[in-house]
Amino acid sequence: MDITNASYLISSPSIEACPPADRPEYAFIGRSNVGKSSVLNLLADREHLAKTSGSPGKTQLINHFEIESGAKGAKLKWYMVDLPGYGFAKVSQAQRKNWEKMIENYIRKRETLGVLFVLIDSRHGPQALDLEFIDKLGEWQVPFALVFTKSDKSTQKEVAANVRAFLNALAEHWDPLPPHFVTSAEKKTGRKPCWIISKRATISTREPPGESRFRECSRSRWFRLP
Repeated sequence: MDITNASYLISSPSIEACPPADRPEYAFIGRSNVGKSSVLNLLADREHLAKTSGSPGKTQLINHFEIESGAKGAKLKWYMVDLPGYGFAKVSQAQRKNWEKMIENYIRKRETLGVLFVLIDSRHGPQALDLEFIDKLGEWQVPFALVFTKSDKSTQKEVAANVRAFLNALAEHWDPLPPHFVTSAEKKTGRKPCWIISKRATISTREPPGESRFRECSRSRWFRLP
C-alpha cells in the first residue's frame, strides 16, 4: 500500500467524541508496552507518526490518525486508530474501569471499524491476558487479526516457537485460526501482510451501520468453539 499522507488528527475520551464515522478505519490494541507505536509508524511508513515511549500506559485516549493512500486520481482516505492497552499500567481501579468501558464501546459500536489488530509480544509464550481478550472479541463478533511484535528482539527460532505456541493455545478454542503475521520495526518487515488483510476487510460506509462488519466476520469464519 502506497501511503501518500499520514498525520495525527485527534485524541478522544469516548466513542461519542471520535471523528464522524465516514470512512474505513483500522484499530490497534495490545498489552501495555507491546510496541504499538512502533508498529503504527512501521505500517504508515512514517518514523514519528505515533510517539513511542518506554513507559507502559502512555496511551490513555482513542487516538485517530488520518491516512491517504493510492495513486493520484484514486486517493483513499481512512483512519488508523491507536487504542489504550488492555493490560493497563499502574492506575486507580476507577481509571481502569473507565478505560475498559471506553475500549469496549469503541470496539463494539464503531460502525466503520474494519479490522482490529491485536498486538502480541513475540518474545513471550502465550499470556492469559491476551487469550482472554481474544476470546472476548469472539463473543463480540469483532473481525480481528494478530500482529506479533518485536521479532527483532529474539532469535528467529525463539520467535517461531512462541508464535506456534500461541496459535496452538488459540486452537483449543478457535477454528479456524484468525490471520496473523510477524513484524519487526527495526527490519521493516510485516507491513505488506497487514495491508492485504485491511484491504480485504474494507467497509463501504454506504451500507447500514453495523451490518457490513458482522457480515465480514461471518464470512471469515473466525469463531470460538463451544
